[in-house]
Amino acid sequence: MNFPENLKYTKDHEWILVEGDTAIIGITEFAQGELGDIVFVDISTEGETLNSEDVFGSVEAVKTVSELYMPVSGEVIEVNSALDSAPESVNSDPYGEGWMIKVKMSDASQVDGLLSADQYKELIGA
Repeated sequence: MNFPENLKYTKDHEWILVEGDTAIIGITEFAQGELGDIVFVDISTEGETLNSEDVFGSVEAVKTVSELYMPVSGEVIEVNSALDSAPESVNSDPYGEGWMIKVKMSDASQVDGLLSADQYKELIGA
């Protein structure tokens, strides 16, 4: 399983890539594997300011629906619209084409409280 070292991770299986004061967020390879084939991504929070751990959307797989949680506080400035027509890209490329939202962080120091790749691997027993 792949857990890029340049990302931070949450106990809820989201990943975050920080670029200045912007964060790109998606779900981990582990999470998409546990969910199975993703058939729908529902994110309607663009333009909203959310707090860390707030729900920003959900993913629907063949057998289950799972909520998505904000790893950091901030304004959702972009939703990956490609997921509307190709939700399966979350399965095939969770750290690339399968990204979910971009957030303008209100407190970048929150990133320091997230898990490193090694800590995340330990959490999931990888």
